[in-house]
Amino acid sequence: MTNHYTVKGMRCENCVQTIEKVLSQISEIESAAVTLNPPEATITMRQAIDLERLNQAVKKAGDYSLEGKGDAKKPASPSSSPNGEAPISYWPLILVFTYLAGAMVLREFYLGRWDGREMMENFMGGFFLIFSFFKMLNLRGFAASYASYDVIAKRWMSYGYVYAFIELGLGLAYLFRLNPFAVNIVTLIVMSISSIGVIQSLLKKQKIQCACLGTVFNLPMSFVTLVEDLLMVAMAILMLTVWHK
Repeated sequence: MTNHYTVKGMRCENCVQTIEKVLSQISEIESAAVTLNPPEATITMRQAIDLERLNQAVKKAGDYSLEGKGDAKKPASPSSSPNGEAPISYWPLILVFTYLAGAMVLREFYLGRWDGREMMENFMGGFFLIFSFFKMLNLRGFAASYASYDVIAKRWMSYGYVYAFIELGLGLAYLFRLNPFAVNIVTLIVMSISSIGVIQSLLKKQKIQCACLGTVFNLPMSFVTLVEDLLMVAMAILMLTVWHK
């Protein structure tokens, strides 16, 4: 028998391969074909398997779930898309940058000075802490999403886990002014490598999720993602060449 299911939680082709692999390992399943667009799974079974068991299997691999095509569906809320995912929006990213920039400006205004180097260090510290926080909310989901386009994570998926802690460390280092030269070098290298994967994805016109804010928000991979990475690269270069002490 062949059944069709709607799949929730998929972000990229890596998710497709993960779910197919998990389903194929179930002895009662003869074959499983999963697609990202539309997010569906077509499963041919040797004998009937209830939906609960299928969901137990896919949930072990990540934040995924299956829903029978004939199941009654709850009305979509205004904050969700028709397939149950968060709506695509750049607003969270814009809000983060606005908050950080606004806080830096207000701090300098309060102190009655305009120290460009300090503003930049505080901005980068806040940037890395906020972005690492959202990645930590679903570290496994971030690692899976990041592996779909990052040049290192594609070959070593665990780098996605490491990357979130690299951002956390960089954020703390900038705020506590720990060895500015070394910290800026690390930032330059890490963000340059990250931007390579983004550029490759943009050139291939891949429709995948940007993992910059983890999997909490459905941010599409776009030129905005590249600007975000290159902005950190530019700031690191500026501090290394102009404000390095």
